[in-house]
Amino acid sequence: MQRDALVAALSQRLGERGLLREPDDMTRYVADWAGDRLGMPLAVARPASTEEVIATVRLCRDHGVPMVPQGGHSGLVAGALPAADGGELVISLERMNRIRAIDPISFTMAVDAGCILESVKQAAAEHECEFPLALGAQGSCQIGGNIATNAGGLNVLRYGMMRQLVLGLEVVLPDGRLWDGMTALHKDNRGYALKQLFLGSEGTLGIVTGAVLKLTPRATQTRTALLGLDSLEAVIELYGLARCDCSDLLSAFELIPRRCIELAMEATSTLSDPMDHSYPWYVLLEVSASGPLDLGAMLEHLLEQGMERGLVLDGALAASEVQSRQLWQFRESMLEGQRRRGEHLRTDISVPISAIPAFVEEASRSVMEASPECEIIAYGHVGDGNLHFNVLPPPAMPEAEKRAHLHALEERLFEVLDGFVGSISAEHGIGRTKQSAYLARLSPVERELAEGIKALFDPDGLMNPGRILPPRG
Repeated sequence: MQRDALVAALSQRLGERGLLREPDDMTRYVADWAGDRLGMPLAVARPASTEEVIATVRLCRDHGVPMVPQGGHSGLVAGALPAADGGELVISLERMNRIRAIDPISFTMAVDAGCILESVKQAAAEHECEFPLALGAQGSCQIGGNIATNAGGLNVLRYGMMRQLVLGLEVVLPDGRLWDGMTALHKDNRGYALKQLFLGSEGTLGIVTGAVLKLTPRATQTRTALLGLDSLEAVIELYGLARCDCSDLLSAFELIPRRCIELAMEATSTLSDPMDHSYPWYVLLEVSASGPLDLGAMLEHLLEQGMERGLVLDGALAASEVQSRQLWQFRESMLEGQRRRGEHLRTDISVPISAIPAFVEEASRSVMEASPECEIIAYGHVGDGNLHFNVLPPPAMPEAEKRAHLHALEERLFEVLDGFVGSISAEHGIGRTKQSAYLARLSPVERELAEGIKALFDPDGLMNPGRILPPRG
């Protein structure tokens, strides 16, 4: 009865466009990028303003119905998918997509949380600015989701994660109150930084409805190179050299194994082998700047040193923006190539940068001992220590056995990771998928603090319950 009453009240408050109730209309709200599904929501609320979000949250509180804030469906840990019991209300921010203000002198932008990342980047470019967050899903992911998951992406080594790119927030709290922290100040040292509690909270403490973002000057020149190397040790040594030679102008340093080059070519027919010979490892690096700097000479000097030291064996340098996009296409298409292989283990871990070779060696040995016929694909963002250590199951394994087998391999992988004092989630978050592994690694003090924060903000346990922490009771 409470659920029926809530739906009736929401229908009256949000109107026909603001509330979806038919299963066919809700199909795209129940699956994420990986195709994972949990259940069907009670309904999908689509508020068009902060005021409508407030009204929706208050109605849910009054009727005791749990809420699931949702962005662009690009998550990978089931954090924004509705539960199987049909009792949760999905609250989609997709209609809240206004660019509220841009200040190119202060290098700030105020936006609605439902803005698509690509739209934000385009709006910044129109003012000769740049919002530097770069993700493969930037054509569909939303700023609110980027904030809720503390998104990282390809340029973290230069610009940081979303924690470093957000100046202010507007948040509807679980009881329907509004916290207006939409400050555009670059320096603000007044007590507790409340905004940081919401960054990475995965919608469990409130619903972000607006944000003030930090912009940077738009790069006027970029140089991109794809390099071939014979070992992970050479990759890490080259990274140290690049950081010294290019300093903060180094914006990307991506690790790509040969297998991923092959998967990318399988997924995108227009791609061809980038070099005459194949190499075990590749590095996709990029430097960018604005102003009268000779990036070409900088990159050439780096590559000369890399070759003199025997680190770089071959390379392809982009001579134009079109060629740069072609090199980046390998990084983007290899994800589709993996997805076409069906269910596989996707991980998102981090270790100290200098420990990457040792970790990959030890983790590979542990996984192969348990599953000799599996295929390991390790790639990622070397500049911030973030690896995606993925595993394709044995080709002949029955589908019914794959999930349990991959879970067992993940546990082995995480045990190795613990020895390197690494993180089981570098950027994707915890959601539901990583919850057990996360809780198993929390100290009693950490768990007490985390549960205390959740209880303070959401005493009724209605805001995205069961994500990160288990539901109370």
